[in-house]
Amino acid sequence: MPAATESRESLFFDLSARTKLKITGTDRLRFLNGQMSNDVRKATMSSAISAAVLNAKGKMTGQLFLSQSSDCFFADADPELREKLQPRLERYIIADDVTIEDVTPRFSIFHAVRAPVPTLLHSARVIRANRFASEGWDIWVEMEKRDDVFASLSAEHAFCDDPSMEVFRIEQGVPRWNRELTEEIIPVEANLDANSIDYEKGCYVGQEVISRMKMSGQRNKKLCGFVSVYDTPLEAGMKIYPVGESKEAGWITSAVRSKKLGKEIALGYLKRPFYAAGYRLDAIDPENVGRGPVRVEIVELPFTAPAAPS
Repeated sequence: MPAATESRESLFFDLSARTKLKITGTDRLRFLNGQMSNDVRKATMSSAISAAVLNAKGKMTGQLFLSQSSDCFFADADPELREKLQPRLERYIIADDVTIEDVTPRFSIFHAVRAPVPTLLHSARVIRANRFASEGWDIWVEMEKRDDVFASLSAEHAFCDDPSMEVFRIEQGVPRWNRELTEEIIPVEANLDANSIDYEKGCYVGQEVISRMKMSGQRNKKLCGFVSVYDTPLEAGMKIYPVGESKEAGWITSAVRSKKLGKEIALGYLKRPFYAAGYRLDAIDPENVGRGPVRVEIVELPFTAPAAPS
């Protein structure tokens, strides 16, 4: 399957590997609202929401997208969460009429961006979703119809394979599980407060920590974008230091070469007070200190291409 080219604007991705859960039962809405950082009532049959699942300390145990069907909710999350997310949610089912079923093998999910509503002849659920810091469309389809839907989408949109999707994700400044999102991260630190947190909703696990951060306006670290100043490649796992100093200021979580920007770019975390755009620091590979520091500049997310010359 060919990767997307720069000349075609509308894109689609194959998200079929994602973990998929079906949540049924008369108490499903109330139960889910007590487990997630966003207001579950915003998830509809035509629009998905993103939400974080937390522990009592406000740290992440999962990140998912949630939509509603006539008699259930559907949730999807990164593939790495398949073994942990369902048990984490089920732990809090006590006297609730709620059943959670893993339907990962049953459905494929495609996602289209920069595109009008996909018109498909196949029986598919088409839902508005913002997955890549850009409005797009989720297409849920039974697995046996996957190839037909793929062919229909390919006729109108450029397909992004997994490596191309990873570059696009990083360019858009979007965190993902096991990279920027781990069980040590509070969602506000990963810039998820705009789309994944509702500060007005009722109580949920971890809410107290999130509310305190909102009131104080402080976060100990923040997800940032980095550009290699001299176009030297960056790597996940590099440590970030102020120039000429030995006290660690942060670390890199994902790094790629962006053809669109013509730059080596990365996502990572910086501790307070270093996360100001325009600030320059050094990235050092702890496994290869002899390589020397790579000078990086902090930039706002998402990454943007330089303006065309006038």
